[in-house]
Amino acid sequence: MKDKWLEKWNARYRDPEFAFGEAPNNYLKEQLEKLNPGSILFPAEGEGRNAVFAAMLGWSVSAFDISVEGKKKAMYLAEKNKVAIDYKVGELPLLEYKDGPFDAIALIYAHFPADIKSQYHKTLDKYLRKGGTIIFEAFGKNHLKYRSKNEKVGGPKDLATLASVEELRSDFENYEVIELVEKEIDLNEGLYHNGKGSIVRFVGRKC
Repeated sequence: MKDKWLEKWNARYRDPEFAFGEAPNNYLKEQLEKLNPGSILFPAEGEGRNAVFAAMLGWSVSAFDISVEGKKKAMYLAEKNKVAIDYKVGELPLLEYKDGPFDAIALIYAHFPADIKSQYHKTLDKYLRKGGTIIFEAFGKNHLKYRSKNEKVGGPKDLATLASVEELRSDFENYEVIELVEKEIDLNEGLYHNGKGSIVRFVGRKC
């Protein structure tokens, strides 16, 4: 992973205030509450708000991120809420997760660099058991026009890093699609997700 990318996230998470708040993402919350708790993986989990919420629901939670500063905040939040999460720091190919152990994988604003995005998605697919669920929310290709009007809504500035319905359909082709859509929503998450944005949502069950 490029040093510039890593330092961006370490700098953001070094701030004492939680970048995206301590509350879970609304879509994740809505989807997790439909499932029976099992084992779940949170890629690019940052400061841990979503992982901690899942642990509070009774899930066995694994998470990873490239940022050690993100992990520090996540472990603080877990301790504050009296739950345990397994949180690794590093790039996905080096973390040695095993194929097929997870009941769910939650990709919440996990904007991987464009040159590795599909590769990471396909690697993560191997870690999900047959019948397991992917939960995905991230900024879509139409988001740039929203960001140009309001930088407080956040999100990547380059088109290639943003998500698309077509990419997800290709990266997770062996799935029963429960929902796959790009839509406008109002965001109110901490310091960096505020205002109207265009997001892609995907829930799929692995066939």
